[in-house]
Parts: sequence; C-alpha cells; structure tokens
Amino acid sequence: MLTSSSSLKSRKELDAGLGGAARAWLDEALAEAAHDAAASDAPRSEASSYASPPWELRYAAAGRHCGPEHADSVRSLLLVEAHASLSSVTRLYEQGTAAERRAVLLTLHLLDLGDTALPLVEDALRANDTRLVAAAVGPYAADHLDRHAWRHAVLKCLFTEVPVTAVARLDDRARQDAELARMLTDFAAERTAAGRPVPEDLRTVLALTAPADEGENPARPTAAPAAPAPTEES
Repeated sequence: MLTSSSSLKSRKELDAGLGGAARAWLDEALAEAAHDAAASDAPRSEASSYASPPWELRYAAAGRHCGPEHADSVRSLLLVEAHASLSSVTRLYEQGTAAERRAVLLTLHLLDLGDTALPLVEDALRANDTRLVAAAVGPYAADHLDRHAWRHAVLKCLFTEVPVTAVARLDDRARQDAELARMLTDFAAERTAAGRPVPEDLRTVLALTAPADEGENPARPTAAPAAPAPTEES
C-alpha cells in the first residue's frame, strides 16, 4: 500500500483505533521521546552519545505493538515528539526496514531540518520500492528539491507507476514548466517507439506544464515525427 503524509493519523485518531495495551505502550513511547527532546541540550557521556535513545527502539517496535496499519502514524508522532535530529532520522532511515524508512520520509516536513535531510529523499528516489518513492515526493521534497531533481522525481513516479497524486504541490511546481514538458514529451516518445502505452498520469502532468495561452487544450504527447519523404532536390 502506498502511503502519503496526508494519511498520517493524529494522536486522537490513534487513541480511537488502538486497544488499551497499545495506547499504554504509545503513552510510554511518547513520554520517552519527550524526555529525550528535553534532554537534548544536556551533555552526554561518551558511551551514551553512541547509544540509541530508548524512543528509537520504540520506533522500530511500533508495528508489533500498535499494528502495521498504525505504524506510520505512531512512528511519525515519535519523531515529532522527540524533535528528531538529522543524526537520528539518518540512523533510523539507514538502519531501518522499508516501513521504518517510509515513516521517516513521511515525517521530514514536520521536523526542523531545513534541507539537510535531502540525501534521504535522494536515496529513496534511487530505489525501485514504490512505497519509498511515493513517500519521498511528499511536502519535504516539494519544499526542498531543486527544479532539476524535482522533475526527475516526477519522471520516477511515471516510470515506476506511482500515482502522481502522491507528488505534493504538483500543480504549483509543474505549472508552465517548459523543461518538464520537454522531458515528458521525450518520455512519451520513447514509450511509443517501444510499443508501450503512455501513462495517463503523464498527460495529466503535461497539461499542467502548458503555457497560459494554450488554455485547457495542450498538445498531446506523440511519438517523434517521421522523417520527411525525399524530394527531387535530395
């Protein structure tokens, strides 16, 4: 299942869906995360600076205690409550399962990290796991990916058949983007030449790139035109 940041549940929604034991576990996990956030400015011993704080262990166990259907939301709450640092999110991403990586990606825009977590997004976009690709093109990517990288992220979605509805702020960033239009047209021509269908999502994005004077009738992507027939002069 592909998950977007908009599908993350609030604490109130989680409490309504979790059983008593799971709610108690979540209370303890969030308390540990809050404690770590409060102590983040305090000096730590050399040994503790290399040890994972307790809430990070809870992060990995969220699916077992709260159910896989709630794991993304629980992990996201833990990251926010802990005011997770770049080192924490990087460690959780690099050492985590695909589900744990997805939760990191879904939460980046809620953390005060600036553009420092872009390497995690870029790594996810190099993967062929559609769950990671869908999570990587959320609000954080919309805010921080440069134009070149963002265009390639859109193409990655089309290539891996991730619905473009997963791309945050698609309407805004694709609007009247002539270079994206060129890339989409080239991609459509390659698909046509290979005898493969052009994704309908490509046409959706291409319509957004149309110049304002084309109104609502942008040119449809086609294969590359055939070479002109020879003339007497040639």
